[in-house]
Amino acid sequence: MNVVARRAATSLLLFFLAGLCEIGGGYLVWLWLRDDFSWWVGAIGGFILFLYGVVPTLQKSHFHRIYAAYGGIFVVMSVLWGWLIDGINPDSYDIIGATIVAVGVLIIYYYPRKGEKIWSK
Repeated sequence: MNVVARRAATSLLLFFLAGLCEIGGGYLVWLWLRDDFSWWVGAIGGFILFLYGVVPTLQKSHFHRIYAAYGGIFVVMSVLWGWLIDGINPDSYDIIGATIVAVGVLIIYYYPRKGEKIWSK
């Protein structure tokens, strides 16, 4: 695997981990407050949400670009979470919207910019 592909794979893994932390942590807080789970479920969710704040700092780009691109990853992962965890089938608008934001992620985060060496060899 070349350097650029390895960096892209690493960044996608970090986006995925951040998504799991934010959605998973938020889901545990949701279960605590909305579905009467024990307070410790909410506490674990809060800690996982803290980890969500840490994971993006491992990305190799600027804060605004990381969070803008992550927003798209979050949308896609939320639709998948609803489908795989909650059993809610995405409708055509969910799929269209998730596709649009996924394209946005590619443009915002992965399109090479003049003078930046993040994706260069």
